[in-house]
Amino acid sequence: MEENRLTRVLPPVIALAAAAGVGLAFFIDALVRPPELPIDTNPAPLEGHTLCAAVVVTYASEEDMRAALPVLRDDPKARRVFVDPPSVDLLAVPGTDLKAWALQLHARYRTAERVTVIDSDATAAQLKLTAPPPKCPREGEY
Repeated sequence: MEENRLTRVLPPVIALAAAAGVGLAFFIDALVRPPELPIDTNPAPLEGHTLCAAVVVTYASEEDMRAALPVLRDDPKARRVFVDPPSVDLLAVPGTDLKAWALQLHARYRTAERVTVIDSDATAAQLKLTAPPPKCPREGEY
């Protein structure tokens, strides 16, 4: 009789403990997860901003750059857009692979003279600097 009661009580207790564990995991994840970064793709002057993780699209002329701006602003991976004629500097939404995005942009926008990646963390790691620059914040600028 004792064994029968244990087999009736044990499965609901285990299920309750598992549900509590999953709930606790989601709660901790919500506390630890950094806040979402604001998205503002209205072009702003680059002056006064020091970017450390971005994609730079350079054009032959300011006219070519201005013609490409609406499409670059609408790219779903763009979080901020800075202009410094004749180039556009794009900060990405978190989780974007900058090198892959740069290749995509270069393939899509053939009017661009070049598409380069600014990644100070990767550059510092490659150069094995004795005093590396400060770690690039997730915002993409110092």
